[in-house]
Amino acid sequence: MAFDERLADRIRDVIQARPDVVEKKMFGGVGWMLQGNMAVGVMSTGGLLVRVPPEEVDEAITDPHVHVFGRPGSKPMKGFVIVDPEVLDDATLGEWVDRGAERALELPPK
Repeated sequence: MAFDERLADRIRDVIQARPDVVEKKMFGGVGWMLQGNMAVGVMSTGGLLVRVPPEEVDEAITDPHVHVFGRPGSKPMKGFVIVDPEVLDDATLGEWVDRGAERALELPPK
């Protein structure tokens, strides 16, 4: 399954305001890196992948449109959530992209 190109274009419009953004194919979709750390991505299975502080995942997934990131039956990947695309109006998308970018920039550069 191909990733949502329209969502990817919308993310590019928001994230490219930051310096040194690197776009990279990953997870069957595309991700954006800041200082070598993934900030956000578009999944081939649908949805926006967002890096968040691990301690904020439990609170984030109380929203019915936010889910843990991981394969079914396996342990979820720490510090990442998936946001359902149908709730990503421009303001919400911007908030999630900013949240992912802020987290990526808090981490040591790779």
